[in-house]
Amino acid sequence: MKQVGVKQGSKAQNTSALHSMRQWALRFIMAVLVAPGLAHAQGGAGGDATLLEMREAFRRNNTAQLASLLPSMRGHALEPLAIYWEMKSRLETASPGEIRSALDRMAGTYWEDRLRNDWLLLLGRARDWAPFSSELARFRMNDDRQVSCYSLMLDAASGRMPAELAAERVRGLWLAQRDADDGCATAAQSLLGSGHLKPEVAWQRARLAMDANRPRVASQAVGLLDPDWAAMVDNVARDPARYLDEKFTAIRPRTKELVTLAIIRLASSDPAAAALEMDRTRWKAQLTTEERSWVWGVIGKRSAQKLETQALAHFVNGEDRHMHDDHLAWKARAGMRAGAWAHVSDAIAAMSESQRNEPDWIYWKARALQALKRPDAATAQTQARALLESIASERGFYEQLALEDLGRPITTPPAPAPLGAEEIAAAQRHPGLRRALIAIRLGLRSEGVREWNYTVNLHDAGGMAERELLAAAALACEAELWDRCINTSLRTPIAQDHAQRFPTPHRTAVVSRSREIGLDPAYVYGLIRQESRFVTDARSGVGASGLMQVMPATARWTARKIGLTDFRPAQITERDTNILIGTAYLKLALDDFDSSLPMAAAAYNAGPGRPRSWRNGPVLPGEIWVENIPFEETRDYVKRVLANTASYAALLSGQPQSLRARLGSVGPRPGGETPIDRDLP
Repeated sequence: MKQVGVKQGSKAQNTSALHSMRQWALRFIMAVLVAPGLAHAQGGAGGDATLLEMREAFRRNNTAQLASLLPSMRGHALEPLAIYWEMKSRLETASPGEIRSALDRMAGTYWEDRLRNDWLLLLGRARDWAPFSSELARFRMNDDRQVSCYSLMLDAASGRMPAELAAERVRGLWLAQRDADDGCATAAQSLLGSGHLKPEVAWQRARLAMDANRPRVASQAVGLLDPDWAAMVDNVARDPARYLDEKFTAIRPRTKELVTLAIIRLASSDPAAAALEMDRTRWKAQLTTEERSWVWGVIGKRSAQKLETQALAHFVNGEDRHMHDDHLAWKARAGMRAGAWAHVSDAIAAMSESQRNEPDWIYWKARALQALKRPDAATAQTQARALLESIASERGFYEQLALEDLGRPITTPPAPAPLGAEEIAAAQRHPGLRRALIAIRLGLRSEGVREWNYTVNLHDAGGMAERELLAAAALACEAELWDRCINTSLRTPIAQDHAQRFPTPHRTAVVSRSREIGLDPAYVYGLIRQESRFVTDARSGVGASGLMQVMPATARWTARKIGLTDFRPAQITERDTNILIGTAYLKLALDDFDSSLPMAAAAYNAGPGRPRSWRNGPVLPGEIWVENIPFEETRDYVKRVLANTASYAALLSGQPQSLRARLGSVGPRPGGETPIDRDLP
């Protein structure tokens, strides 16, 4: 892997030689670790086959077969996984003694804590609090919101925590839950009953759920206040316009909230109709300022997501202080798009502290200061520079933009000090990492990835230390587990090892193919890194496959387009075929979008039809256009691909790079020209 730097005499050469020796040692260790018969000497090939049989039995919920096969796994490195499968399949009927025995046999592993998590949820649903409390003390992951909510409820009931504090923490967890779970709903119901959680929180939960098109969650939340009210929420969700037409007064708090939910529901499909509803005299008079502001926040958000020019006008009908963070983010985006920087500044100022301190909004606050020049140009510039300095680095999209705004190009940061032999050996010996590597080698990728993530992040409080993370990432790199290599290295709080974070596997194939058709290899690498993390057999939930995550229909269309007459769908997971078709499609998309990297990336993720419509309107700097992409997944995807591209370009060329130059500007197609490939899928 190419290292960027300048040699400085014999010291640099000795360091390089030492680094090469350590790399050789690590490769030898990995060869021993994954060699057949040595990876798990007590299990052997027979144990591997039994484990794979158990996986199939677990998928079929064949408890008898799992029980009969389990004794054969004794002594195998992945025996904890086998124990988990067997016990999980009958967890609801097993005795506490059996469960605790299984936990003891898996002690210290991910699968022990996974089973404990499952049991805690079961105990919580059964309201069996004595064993719940006993097991909770041994729960290491502590990353399950439901378990946390049960725990907070018990802490409040026992006096271990002030009920007011428990209620505030439950509130945060409950509002963040996407689904209608039992844990946080039970805790909320308890604290609502005691008066420590206010009814307004249940209505807030319902509003957020209705805004997210999750009416079942809204019904559950309101049903905690009164079971009979849940049916009213169901009626509102089914036909909000009819409900509003039949309502002429909203005097009681319950009715006000139901009207609010109805207009939120209406806004999700027709923000213009919701705005007309809000202009009715009865709602202006009968809804509170808070209720009206929240609804105008939803209407403004939905209008902004449609890239409508009237979005800001909707937002200004409400007060920022009563809007949700998501609404304020969209108000800021609409302000950027309109060049109304005062609105951008006001929206960011009204955000919660946690959101306001994200790199995205620190960056845009700095841009707003520079545009508004308040209280004067010199002071504004000084404040803006301080904000940009606080986030400037090579770590991400806005961090890279901050670097450039400060006049500093994007480069590859210095590599951390080379790993020592003992650091490498400690990673090689780590039982959690060993189990993960063995599982992945056996084709149990999801199980291995979960074990790996738990080991580096959750087994010990705070996760692994920085040097441990670098060593674990190096272990993954040498095993060519590029997804674990990248994700583990990304966790280092200070050091940035770009050789780990931005690896270049399949380099000859990627670079030669990219240059052959006129693509920047850094752009292709940036996209592959985001699509698959270089997992050649990766497959998404919607059917995209391979390194470049190509959909079957797209693969067939592209193969015909480039004259690949003998293409068969099964070939899409072959490395070279996937690169051939993926790069061809990316080049066609790039040509269709006037060589715009952000628009082509958006097309690759969301299909070409959407960015064709998103480009209509004013000509915008690329970063403002990207920030206004209506789909969160695509918006995040484009940012990451472009930031990856700048980092890969610096790594591959050894030269300073510009993200802003790659972003360019985005606007309507010049002269109303038609797309090059109208049938581009």
